[in-house]
Amino acid sequence: MKEEKKEGEKEEEYSSIGELAKKLDMSQRTIRYYEEIGLLNSIRRIEGGRRIYTDADLRRLKLIKRLKIMGMTLSEMQELEAMWTLEKSSDKVLRRLLELLGNHLKRLEDRIADLDILRHEIMEYQERIKNKIGK
Repeated sequence: MKEEKKEGEKEEEYSSIGELAKKLDMSQRTIRYYEEIGLLNSIRRIEGGRRIYTDADLRRLKLIKRLKIMGMTLSEMQELEAMWTLEKSSDKVLRRLLELLGNHLKRLEDRIADLDILRHEIMEYQERIKNKIGK
């Protein structure tokens, strides 16, 4: 889809929710949910109420997906969105994001340490079993 451009304006590409979902390997319901909870709020609609999405929406959804992979919760993302909406300060938002990511990294490092201990315990247990059965 393309919007007619006015003189001096750049032509903007639009995607349907199906096209966006396919590009992101994400369900349409998930995209609608992100819109409902305020994480994706720039949605435009065309005649008939059908949603259309811009490249900015695509970038926003890629960011949300990436932050989820890094362990951020939707409520943490909503907090960042609210901070941006209220203060319009990327510096404050980025500082808070840095803090949240630091917390997630610490939990991840703790989990890795716990898994390393578990791995060693399993290996020791395997050795004891092998010695008992004579292998």
